[in-house]
Amino acid sequence: MKVDQLLKYSRELLGLDLNRDVQQAFSIYADELLAWNKHTNLTAITDPEAIEMRHFLDSLSVLLAVPIGPGQRVIDVGAGAGFPGLPLRLVRPYIELTLLEATTKKTTFLEHLVTRLNLGNVRILNTRAEDAGQSAPSREGFDVVLARAVAQMPTLSEYMLPLCKVGGRCIALKGETAAAEVQQADNALRILGGHLEKVIPVELPQVPETHNLVVIQKVAATPPQYPRRPGMPTKRPL
Repeated sequence: MKVDQLLKYSRELLGLDLNRDVQQAFSIYADELLAWNKHTNLTAITDPEAIEMRHFLDSLSVLLAVPIGPGQRVIDVGAGAGFPGLPLRLVRPYIELTLLEATTKKTTFLEHLVTRLNLGNVRILNTRAEDAGQSAPSREGFDVVLARAVAQMPTLSEYMLPLCKVGGRCIALKGETAAAEVQQADNALRILGGHLEKVIPVELPQVPETHNLVVIQKVAATPPQYPRRPGMPTKRPL
């Protein structure tokens, strides 16, 4: 699949110039996603241009919120088919990326894709966020924590903040409910050591609804009892 739209709008929206190798990698990514999606439920989005905008460009929009520099440790919580972590790894090859995904069939796809694209410095964890957040070296081990389409903000905060270093950033990719979810998460952020830094609206070409980047700064260590045991952040949000 060609990625001409991604090439055009990455430059216009983000100031990114995707070289030929990166374009080829995104093309392979799209082809593999569509091929695997025929037997493994990875995405409801199968239109090629929608993949470019709603998956690839949406993922890259994280760069509007935080400059991801060389050697930074980045974790994608609930990575699914790799969004937003893997597109960011393709344009920032110097990061150390961890893809955290609890569903084995999805981690199987991620392992295949990382091998297919010959990507180094990518680790895949087939576990739950609650378990990763209580385990060294993942706990408070990452400079940037990412999540997209995983959970409501009060629950998501308990997944993300225990993984983030003090001074690091958590970035949640959200839709039009972002403002309401942030208000609901006020108590969770206070308990877990987070501070809402900003919410950045993102207008993606060919996408009618506004997307939002919720940027949370980690300002204090997360108390040791968080995250709670698997399932509790969903059943009883803070």
